[in-house]
Amino acid sequence: MSENLHLVCPHCSATNRLPTARLRQDPKCGQCHQALFAGHPLQLNSQNFDKHLTRNDVPLLVDFWADWCGPCKMMAPAFAQAAKLLEPDIRLGKLDTETEAAIAGRYNIRSIPTLILFKGGREWARQAGAMSAQDIVRWVQTQY
Repeated sequence: MSENLHLVCPHCSATNRLPTARLRQDPKCGQCHQALFAGHPLQLNSQNFDKHLTRNDVPLLVDFWADWCGPCKMMAPAFAQAAKLLEPDIRLGKLDTETEAAIAGRYNIRSIPTLILFKGGREWARQAGAMSAQDIVRWVQTQY
């Protein structure tokens, strides 16, 4: 990693430059002064997805899900727990494939839940199917 990281605020979407050494010191946004990591997944949509994908220097793990999907609902608490365990090294976000069908189509989502780990704005790894929090963490850690 470089000396400075770029992190998109989950609250106001401002891009912050942060010294790498401060990543684990509960960093706050320079614009809205809220925490850059809240310990829970960010709700992604067409307005913020590309910015979080391309402007964060930490990897982005996205849960592609839908409200009607039973396994997605079962995995939601595990994904939230994984956010507490993986942040600030990984930014976690959820994208509803029903309301954001164009983004889901861009990534050829055919089954849900599907997790995609992005690094540097590019797909790095993909895993379909519901997982426990420990399995999510273990899977992410084996990817880099």
